[in-house]
Amino acid sequence: MTDTITSNLVPEAQRMDFVDKLFGISYVLKLEPTVFRFAEQLAAPTYNGGYWMFYAVSNGGFYMAPRADAIFKVNANNGFSGHLSADALGITACLYAYSHLSFSEGDFAATCAQQYHWLRDFMFGHTEVRAILGAID
Repeated sequence: MTDTITSNLVPEAQRMDFVDKLFGISYVLKLEPTVFRFAEQLAAPTYNGGYWMFYAVSNGGFYMAPRADAIFKVNANNGFSGHLSADALGITACLYAYSHLSFSEGDFAATCAQQYHWLRDFMFGHTEVRAILGAID
């Protein structure tokens, strides 16, 4: 039997401590700008910035997603074209970022590789799993 992997919103007051424990200064310097860049590339022109929510995943993972009720039109370089909720766009952008950053060097690269796998495992229980898979594969 497999346990269900869940996510919980990280409270506002704990956001920076939470990401600091996971990524250190690399969150601000590397991860955050990379996630934003992938979101902009994937969902242009429907995504144009905004406030992002942080989520702790029960298996140790982390993702962030735009705080929006919008559905985003997504076009990926792999030929995928479809629509994603803000939550699914966040998961997708984080998966792209984790994959990309896992090819850097050192402990941060290893952390990103692990985060990629934890987030991908969580994604399989998401209601938009097919669209997310289409966008990342």
